[in-house]
Amino acid sequence: MRCEMREDILKKYAALVVRVGINLQPSQPLVIRAPIGCAAFVRALSAEAFAAGAYDVAVHWSDEAFERIRYQNAPMERFEEFPAWRKLFYDDHAGRGAAFISIAASDPDIFSDIAPEKLTAVQLSAGKALADYRNRLMSNRNTWCVVSMPTPAWARKVFPEAAEETAVARLWEEILKAVRITPENDPVAVWKEHIDTLQKRAAFLNQCDFAELHYTNGLGTDLRVELPAGHLWMGGAEHSADGVLFAANMPTEEVYTLPQRGGVNGTVAASKPLHFNGNVIYDIRLTFRDGKVVDHTASRGAEHLKKLIETDEGASFLGEVALVPYDSPISRSNILFYNTLFDENASCHLALGKAYPTCIRGGEDMTEDELRRAGVNDSIVHEDFMIGTEDLSVVGRTRDGRTIRVMEQGNFAF
Repeated sequence: MRCEMREDILKKYAALVVRVGINLQPSQPLVIRAPIGCAAFVRALSAEAFAAGAYDVAVHWSDEAFERIRYQNAPMERFEEFPAWRKLFYDDHAGRGAAFISIAASDPDIFSDIAPEKLTAVQLSAGKALADYRNRLMSNRNTWCVVSMPTPAWARKVFPEAAEETAVARLWEEILKAVRITPENDPVAVWKEHIDTLQKRAAFLNQCDFAELHYTNGLGTDLRVELPAGHLWMGGAEHSADGVLFAANMPTEEVYTLPQRGGVNGTVAASKPLHFNGNVIYDIRLTFRDGKVVDHTASRGAEHLKKLIETDEGASFLGEVALVPYDSPISRSNILFYNTLFDENASCHLALGKAYPTCIRGGEDMTEDELRRAGVNDSIVHEDFMIGTEDLSVVGRTRDGRTIRVMEQGNFAF
């Protein structure tokens, strides 16, 4: 079964990603990371990139079915190593100013019976080996964009009652809605307007200069999140170190910043399952004290949640605070995508692990020690989990003592 889409729509999607997502510049290299089942989209992206003047396009293919075979049969020590050629591939392209596109389209249950220790070992080895590359992207020294397209296994998970071909077609339809593409419209123009809306929200939040956000809802969330001095709200798109405006996620509905590393206290309940390392974790509940997770539960996948939180010291602290209206287009679809790229844009969310240095004034030029002293968390992981609900309330306290209602009944109050 192939994941086919009309050629004109696929071309329109590719143009949006290349022209707005990474905003590819003439003579700039491009790297695409993609599952082998997404080859048609990779070809469309490559053609559009060369039309935009790309110096070259390199593709790093992945095959999760093959990876499953490796996990089942290779010895544990194999997963504690990271191939030198792969590190060189990413470091070399990043150092030459390449743009990076990642296609996030995996089977949510592909590794459900694989030992969590093997999955964690791969994450640790990759995180350490690719630290410089990841730091470049999270500091916007390279432009990057995460997008998606359907694969049969993923579509069957989202629409289990449908035949495979129907499920794939339905998932295509929902993805195109989420990225604001129709046969009639000009998505580049539509996205420029959308980016402007999100940046206006971020500008308002920056004017407020919050010291703390207080989250409450009927699931039992009662969480206070301190925000560091000089924090910056961002949304829609941001500028690279070279001044190129790019949109890192397509779709995106969020405005986001970073929390004070040691300033998170209370309990938060996840409102959606989390897809992590080829597994799905359900009903996450976390309790924080002085920024650190001190208690955690999940109704299913608890062992994977534990491994996530114990990945390294920073994995048990928050690195992102993101606000998304409950009536966002993806939320209104009432579809659980089992894919963080989509589910996080249907819901307010938080992220365990590394914070974006760009979310604090001057952060992209700070050393690791300077970021730590400024209250910025670091980790080899960055995992978003969803907390938004129809009754979510978020109240902000400003540094000059004012109280401002940020979200009421799940939506922005301003």
